[in-house]
Amino acid sequence: MNSDINQELEKVLEEKFFCPSRFAQEVEKLVVIENISYIDAVIAFCEINKIDLESVPKLLSKPLKEKIKFEAMELNFLKKTSKARLVF
Repeated sequence: MNSDINQELEKVLEEKFFCPSRFAQEVEKLVVIENISYIDAVIAFCEINKIDLESVPKLLSKPLKEKIKFEAMELNFLKKTSKARLVF
C-alpha cells in the first residue's frame, strides 16, 4: 500500500517538476514536431511551461548542451572549436 502511494507521488512530482532527462525529451519533441532549432525549442518550452530562463542551465543534460553548442557554433554565436563535430 505504502509503495503504491510512493509511486503515485513520484509520478505526480515528475509531471509537475522537470529533471534534465525529461526536459531534454520535451525539447527534442518540440524540435521534431515543430521543426525548429534546439535554441528556439528551449525558449519555446520555457515560455509554454512558465519556466524562468535563468533556471535552464540546471535542466540541460550533457547531450542537449552539446547539440545547443553545435547549433550555436554553426550560427556563429560561439567560436568554432577544433573538436570533432556532433552528428545528428
